[in-house]
Amino acid sequence: MNMKTEEILAHLVAFPSVVGQPNGNIVGWIQNYLESHGVDVAVLMGPEGDRANLFASIGPKDRSGIILSGHMDVVPANEDGWFTDPFVLRTESGKLYGRGASDMKGFLACVLASVPNLSTASLTRPIHLSFSYDEEAGCRGVPHLIKRLPQLCAEPEGCIVGEPSGMRAIRAHKGKAAARIEVHGRSGHSSRPDQGLNAIHAMTAVLSEAVRQAESLAAGPFDSNFEPAYSSLQIGVIKGGQAVNIIPDICTADIEARSISGVNPAELLMPVKAAVESLARLGFRTSWELLSQYPALSLSADSRLALLLHDLTGTEPLAAVSYGTEAGLFQAAGIEAIICGPGDIARAHRANEYMELAELTACQRMIEDLGKKLSV
Repeated sequence: MNMKTEEILAHLVAFPSVVGQPNGNIVGWIQNYLESHGVDVAVLMGPEGDRANLFASIGPKDRSGIILSGHMDVVPANEDGWFTDPFVLRTESGKLYGRGASDMKGFLACVLASVPNLSTASLTRPIHLSFSYDEEAGCRGVPHLIKRLPQLCAEPEGCIVGEPSGMRAIRAHKGKAAARIEVHGRSGHSSRPDQGLNAIHAMTAVLSEAVRQAESLAAGPFDSNFEPAYSSLQIGVIKGGQAVNIIPDICTADIEARSISGVNPAELLMPVKAAVESLARLGFRTSWELLSQYPALSLSADSRLALLLHDLTGTEPLAAVSYGTEAGLFQAAGIEAIICGPGDIARAHRANEYMELAELTACQRMIEDLGKKLSV
């Protein structure tokens, strides 16, 4: 079944594959589409048991090739301001509106629309398709796929992660680690604070340490390729308490750190974790849960992959961006990685997210030109 790119995108957008939810429907549709073109597909169930990664190969799997990587999940579409149903693709004036149109089902649609061309291109080196789950929760799905790669194909030469970049390749991004803190105290009437343990009061010591750490990171080290040029830390969520006259017995907070290249983002959280653990001596019970973690990406300007993308796009790759992707995980596994995809990250995670038809055309052309290079 040969389908136009926008037709495929309409099918993909119609699946409400929200992060953290079962994704069997979208995986099954993609699997059926690929297999209808004779493509070898592996559905790789994650440890959650209700969602899966998908990996497929076109061309000889025993030779080194290129991975085209993207995620199937999207963030929820709960924002005010949607003109129409976010899970029904709407086309208007050359723009295609829908949740995930830019981040990043547009790229997936381009890859799938290129399959009929690639499958008849007599590739001498393979193109692999790596479609993951729960990227929006901190790249939770793709590590399970990466672990399976040695059983699925020869060591890949490189990986193109199709996050929205305006079809300009990007060589580096920051790393990230996020953690959830829980502080458990003892409830009681606010008139007798001596008989309780105020979890919110205890959490303030932890939050103060987080603020101190954030301020210290702003003093360097620096990498001028990023904006801001330093690693950062922030408190993103805090919850606790029932009423003003009840001693709160539980308080939770979510924090994250984003690191420049060469810095382990999880290590940036360690002073805060130490502050949490110190509460035990005051009688509080605490927990620390690492929610997500992925490393920074750093690809040299003269690498084979960067030169390849320069050739394919006709544009010098951008040095760095501050948001993160799965590319850092591929690089950490020994596979050179770079970002390049249609759309704009500024359109993502907001009402009336859209992709321009011209961007899809440019991306599909890049993928098919890659196929020509791997057929030589």
